[in-house]
Amino acid sequence: GRFNSKVYVAYSVFYALGTIFAIQIPFVGFLAVRSAEHLLSHGVFIIVQIYALTQYLRCLLPKQSMELLGRIVLVTAIAGFFMLFLFLLFSGISKWSGRSLSLLDPTYASKFIPIIASVSEHQATTWTSYFFDLHFLMVLMPVGFFFCCSDQKESTNYGKLFLGLYGVLAIYFSCVMIRLMLVLAPATCILAAIGTSEVLEIFAKSFRDYWNSGDESSNLPDVGIIITGIIGGLCYFYLIHSTWTAAEAYSSPSVIMSARRPNGGKEIIDDYREAYYWLRLNTPEDAKIMSWWDYGYQITGFSNRTVLVDNNTWNNTHIATVGRAMASREGESYKICKMLDVDYVLVIFGGLSHYSGDDISKFLWMVRIGGGVFPDIVENDYYGQGYYRIDAGATETMKNCLMYKLCYYRFGEVYTSRGQDAGYDTVRKAVIGNKNVKLEYFSEAFTSSNWIVRIYKVNKMANRLPTMPVSYTHLRAHETSLHLVCRLLLEKKKKKEYKRKKETNK
Repeated sequence: GRFNSKVYVAYSVFYALGTIFAIQIPFVGFLAVRSAEHLLSHGVFIIVQIYALTQYLRCLLPKQSMELLGRIVLVTAIAGFFMLFLFLLFSGISKWSGRSLSLLDPTYASKFIPIIASVSEHQATTWTSYFFDLHFLMVLMPVGFFFCCSDQKESTNYGKLFLGLYGVLAIYFSCVMIRLMLVLAPATCILAAIGTSEVLEIFAKSFRDYWNSGDESSNLPDVGIIITGIIGGLCYFYLIHSTWTAAEAYSSPSVIMSARRPNGGKEIIDDYREAYYWLRLNTPEDAKIMSWWDYGYQITGFSNRTVLVDNNTWNNTHIATVGRAMASREGESYKICKMLDVDYVLVIFGGLSHYSGDDISKFLWMVRIGGGVFPDIVENDYYGQGYYRIDAGATETMKNCLMYKLCYYRFGEVYTSRGQDAGYDTVRKAVIGNKNVKLEYFSEAFTSSNWIVRIYKVNKMANRLPTMPVSYTHLRAHETSLHLVCRLLLEKKKKKEYKRKKETNK
């Protein structure tokens, strides 16, 4: 009995205009019509049209003809929906996306699409995130849900039931992906407001009874005062928490970080912007930068340079190729870089500055994504004694891969913590296994102030010169005079060859 002409017109106009406007977005296009996520809205639109047509014909046709027509329409609709379902199922025209399947099965992405599981916004939400974003609304939301389900008033029952269902579904989806906290926030605010209003209304009756009685000798209701005071205090602290959260967590750009000094002062860490500005000023305009996809948009926006992969993660094979380059030995990575025409490689390293969100922490995802396309990348090869390690217990595959070398190049010379040896990684809490990292195909071009951003230039092998030989004119240990003469003659020959190659390259 809730369906009428106003609902029909409102939904039909909303569906038609919404679909047309969505198609105009280049990235969406006809996915608004073909994707499986939108099939339910299409089905509801068709059902609404059939029901409206049935109501219209009921006014024109006699009752017997209407019953016959209703049976025919019902059988035809069921058969049509069944055939359409089979067609879409076996034709592959409309498929559920990996993100949507991850909502239905939280383990789907980690098993079949690691690139989706690697995104931080797709991780499961922790309890600390709920409290940080919602604060005491977590307590009042169940209260509001209770009143929505227990309200028996005919005029408000359906609306509050909808809010209750919306809240339950929003809680489930927000548990699966932290980015869907945005979906939960409106439902939480509305349900918490309903719960607060209903509780205050119940205990406000005792205050009304006290004022209406006119008996000044009676005492104020203690329970009402306590409950009202608690809710008022929670609202006050919620305002304080919201203001602090907005100022500290949501008012700073992601490329600028801050830390507290031992004396309580605030220190700004500006390594990202420093490195991106260096790229803009010191690299050719047509230079191509290889980095993990997390930093693609930032490099493009700040440095105005071309990146191989960015945050638009639709090309899984291309991202897997970058992951393979980072996980391979230096020589193999150099071949991939030359194949992709890469000029510079950018990595993020936090072992010096206690920055845990660096590429070493994300490296296993690069291995998994690369191994999903290229079978020669095996995740177990990067585990030392069953654990992901960077210390002396790390495997040779780990210590010789490009990511390890670029992050820990020259790091073995640095003392990071008091009482620890040189090369101590402050994030992994271990001394690196290879302190003498040597690079053959890459050259260090830039390292930011706190070593967070490190940029390496891909060497041009045609112009690479052999290292200038070092001459020793004195006898070495266990060396005779004859050996000394032979060695000096050989070194003289190498010097002549070095000069010849240098002149040829010029």
